[in-house]
Amino acid sequence: MSHHKIKDGDIIFQTSLSGQSKAIRLATHSTYSHCGIVYKKGRELYVFEAVEPVKLTPLSEWIARGEGGKFAIRRLKNRGKILTPAVLEKMKQVENSFAGKHYDIYFDWSDDNIYCSELVWKVYKEATGLEIGQLEKLRNFDLSSDIVKQKLKERYGDHIPLDENVISPASIYNSELLKPVN
Repeated sequence: MSHHKIKDGDIIFQTSLSGQSKAIRLATHSTYSHCGIVYKKGRELYVFEAVEPVKLTPLSEWIARGEGGKFAIRRLKNRGKILTPAVLEKMKQVENSFAGKHYDIYFDWSDDNIYCSELVWKVYKEATGLEIGQLEKLRNFDLSSDIVKQKLKERYGDHIPLDENVISPASIYNSELLKPVN
């Protein structure tokens, strides 16, 4: 897909090559384990993403980091009405408040540290009032596979926060407010 079709505020997804990617895919039954929001700065496209730390990454670099260089784009169905220049400006302000924060390995819902889909969800919620994707509890995911169990044990020991609010890349990807671009 050519980059000129991508617009400010689009949400981009990939299968990341991180150690936790497989666990996330198994737990959420989705191909995608990482996501971010695309922005134009000057003539270049960037992805605002929660890695370590939360930052803007050039789009080409972001795509190259994913499995097989594959990615998918989702866009608000009524983008033109909602993502006015003022709202896009507000999104950037909200993002500035998150920039530089640490990546959240515990998937905690507080704003102290942030993970990828939490960042996308919170930026959209604060700037537009929309909830892109359903919040779920950790216990609602498929925690049956050994890879997922091992990752949970690694992170939390015996105290898995099963009632923590979680937003997954899969939930954002499947949101009825979005449409596929590619």
